[in-house]
Amino acid sequence: MITLLKNGAYVLNGTEIVEENGEESAVLQSKGINTSKADAAKNTMAYGILKAHNTSDNMEKLKIKFDKITSHDITFVGIIQTARASGMEKFPLPYVLTNCHNSLCAVGGTINEDDHMFGLTAAQKYGGVYVPPHQAVIHQYAREMLATCGGMILGSDSHTRYGALGTMAIGEGGGELAKQLLSQTYDVNMPGVIGVYLEGAPNPGVGPQDVAIAIIGAVFDNGYVKNKVMEFFGPGLANLSADYRIGIDVMTTETTCLSSIWKTDDRVKEWYDIHGRSGDYKVVEPGAVAYYDGLIKVDLSKIRPMIAMPFHPSKAFAIADVKANLKDVLHEVEERAKVSFGDKIDYSLQDKIVDGKLYVEQGLIAGCAGGGFENICDAADILKKGDGIGNGRFTLSVYPASMPVYKELLKNGEMAALIDAGAIIKTAFCGPCFGAGDTPANNAFSIRHCTRNFPNREGSKVQNGQISSVALMDARSIAATALNKGFLTGADEVADVDYTRPKYFFDKTIYETRVFDSHGVADPTVEIQEGPNIKPWPAMTHLTDDLMLKVVSEIHDPVTTTDELIPSGETSSYRSNPLGLAEFALSRRDPEYVGRAKEVYKVELERRDGKVEDADLKAAYDVVKGKFPSVDPANTAFGSTIYAVKPGDGSAREQAASCQKVLGAWANIAKEYATKRYRSNCINWGMIPFQFPTEDIPFALGDYIFVPGIRKAIEEKAKTITAYAVKGNELVPFEVTTGDLTDDERSIILAGCLINFNKDKNKKNQ
Repeated sequence: MITLLKNGAYVLNGTEIVEENGEESAVLQSKGINTSKADAAKNTMAYGILKAHNTSDNMEKLKIKFDKITSHDITFVGIIQTARASGMEKFPLPYVLTNCHNSLCAVGGTINEDDHMFGLTAAQKYGGVYVPPHQAVIHQYAREMLATCGGMILGSDSHTRYGALGTMAIGEGGGELAKQLLSQTYDVNMPGVIGVYLEGAPNPGVGPQDVAIAIIGAVFDNGYVKNKVMEFFGPGLANLSADYRIGIDVMTTETTCLSSIWKTDDRVKEWYDIHGRSGDYKVVEPGAVAYYDGLIKVDLSKIRPMIAMPFHPSKAFAIADVKANLKDVLHEVEERAKVSFGDKIDYSLQDKIVDGKLYVEQGLIAGCAGGGFENICDAADILKKGDGIGNGRFTLSVYPASMPVYKELLKNGEMAALIDAGAIIKTAFCGPCFGAGDTPANNAFSIRHCTRNFPNREGSKVQNGQISSVALMDARSIAATALNKGFLTGADEVADVDYTRPKYFFDKTIYETRVFDSHGVADPTVEIQEGPNIKPWPAMTHLTDDLMLKVVSEIHDPVTTTDELIPSGETSSYRSNPLGLAEFALSRRDPEYVGRAKEVYKVELERRDGKVEDADLKAAYDVVKGKFPSVDPANTAFGSTIYAVKPGDGSAREQAASCQKVLGAWANIAKEYATKRYRSNCINWGMIPFQFPTEDIPFALGDYIFVPGIRKAIEEKAKTITAYAVKGNELVPFEVTTGDLTDDERSIILAGCLINFNKDKNKKNQ
């Protein structure tokens, strides 16, 4: 089904694989091929696109300028506020502001709609594009209106993936988009490129989410594609429609790869033709001999309907295997829950077994992953086989990804079939994917064709005694389960389905009517409309000579998601208010974090006023002065830090880092960072991304850590930095690293944050 090569590989004409095993040179020469690995690596699609967008003269140290950027309404306010504070006067490239996350305007009173009005007036003032609520989820609008073959798009949502349409797209935190708005660059080392070789054809009932879950399950834990580019090609490609490819592609985010790109062909050309953008199509394909740092072979014919069990997309099982080993699989989930929840809640799934079958209470087909035209049409065709979903606990909701998709489903009758079966049809909204809509009942089990199933991501609150579970499945198997009145069923178990596969007709009339497009023309006379919840970033200080940290949270879970660092769901409404949102930081993982961080920040503000009166801090300084007698609190910032084994899996939301910063954090300490985007968020908010090589840390919650000469170490690019844990009357030394930092990243840390960095630069240029 899924095979990972242990070594790199050469791929010839996109079809023949020559693994790097010591004999590859002879094999290549026997075919008349004489090339070096370095030259063959330049023949990947990724290399060509990155080279075309690189503004440096060094392909190992990329400085990328994107063609377009896009954000949604839980990120664009902070991004624009950052860019405004840094001197931006107009958008220098196309910037699309979508409104698909904070669409429920009643949440928090007026504050969601206030953000929308901020976005509209910002698009008018600075020359952007504004897509009103309920018109399209961010990624569907980008697919329909923005993607171009060979182009690059940067988005402030982690699922910014348009590789199936020939566009390299990257999801990053808001700081990286602010840099693009300031005509700066996205700086990254040339990533490795992993080939994904597709062969065979999917069996009836097997959808794109099934393929995606199988791939994620094969590569997440071993980090096979972490921070690399996944490049799709192979003979199996011809058996996948553009919509099907898109459904796989959007889920590549869950592998922790940096980006993705697919070979384009007539199927992709047809997509662009249908959407009235034929001129944006061109052939994108690997060269005749391309070298890949690794290769994933996917036999599409062997993939069965899949399910990703709670609480991660990588917990992949065939649905048939879950049904055959139900008690064991559910017990495994229960054991995994103990890692996330400890003894905070009594969690059991055994009551979901009814007459030997798994009963689920909710089905959802939604958003950028599930809300595509083909997914919904196939689900409707399956539901036509029965007499509806019944009137029990099981419910089914369907969210088309855009109003053009919604309209076509109305016109071709598939919408009526869904309604007749008992499904509720809703508008384009990302809420179910991050806990702001269709939150299940307590103890309920939900199956969803969306992107994530992290703990509490569906909206339940463990701190309030609530817990529900989400498993990811394809729309077809969700429909099959609905057909079976809520009992888990794979789509391959439904016989003789007539998949009608109606032709899609794209009608952009609603966009022409409702979307504001400045066509790049700014109107400086427009006043930005700011509601009372929209607050500027608080002032932040530059990094001092030395640093004193206090550990205010210690997390030893194998992975800590961004949803645990800053919750999703209804807290999204506060994301235009840095201090207001910070009240929720780590609330689902460590409810005491905010209070501890505030105590540290209170003492830091006193230090800035020339007072060090906190008894514990004084005692720590007394120990430090035994080895460093010249240490001066005036030149030693006092800040909080957290330790987590592998933080930052999941969302690109910069608030996972900015909330820590506005509460006084100066660093994170981790064994490794789950994603580049979370590490970048820390850096852009002036937090040092320390790494310690093992989980056997020499400090604990509540300990003080002194880092002498930190400013000099950052300036001089020190490979290792010696820090000291204050343990009683002793200093315990330990070494940390900061990983590879660009010169600008070092300057941002020294300045205390990206805003200060740009203010300093502007002063120098005056």
